[in-house]
Amino acid sequence: MSEHDASRREFLRRAAVGAGTVAGAGIVPEALAQSREQDKKSTPETNAPPHSQSNGEGLGAFLNRDDAATVAAFTERLMPGAPGKPGARDAGVLNYIDLALAGAYAELQDFYRRGLAQLDGYCRKTFNEPFLRLSAARQDEVITALAEGKAAGFSWPTAQAFFNTLRTHTMEGMFADPIYGGNKDFAGWRLVGFPGAQPIYTATDMQNKQAFTRTPIVGL
Repeated sequence: MSEHDASRREFLRRAAVGAGTVAGAGIVPEALAQSREQDKKSTPETNAPPHSQSNGEGLGAFLNRDDAATVAAFTERLMPGAPGKPGARDAGVLNYIDLALAGAYAELQDFYRRGLAQLDGYCRKTFNEPFLRLSAARQDEVITALAEGKAAGFSWPTAQAFFNTLRTHTMEGMFADPIYGGNKDFAGWRLVGFPGAQPIYTATDMQNKQAFTRTPIVGL
């Protein structure tokens, strides 16, 4: 794993610890606000999604096969795995996002569809390849351009809003309770040393100044 990958992993890990390990899901306000504003402006003709909802054999709860592969690659660059250190793929972040878009985050379906279409268009125009086929280094270039709002061709959602939403959902998929479809085998909690929802803490546990650890880790 490169130094760049390590620093990105550490940023997300520290962000999760600093905010308190995510116990549940919460829609990104910026994304939700943009989605609702776009709904007000759109007509049935202009609001037609560029990608159809997936419902065929071998597809997920919402994302079609191509979009799912792109989201998986994008989130893995945000939270890359390393030997002994789980990444987004290991923690099932894609499954978390796919289930959320089919349920609690249904209002963001068009946000994701259009964001992924714009991402594909930007990559093809810049590198003549879709995001999925780019090298890791070029994928990182694209992600940096999105984060800095420098990726051309984005209208709604904006490049930064799309990046911020995917980053937040990656963190949720890594660190939310496994009941929501991510944090597979408590991979995210193990990474940050979170013991889960233990049923009881002894007096000794409460007085101990060391990081609390106990198995099994308990979720919802």
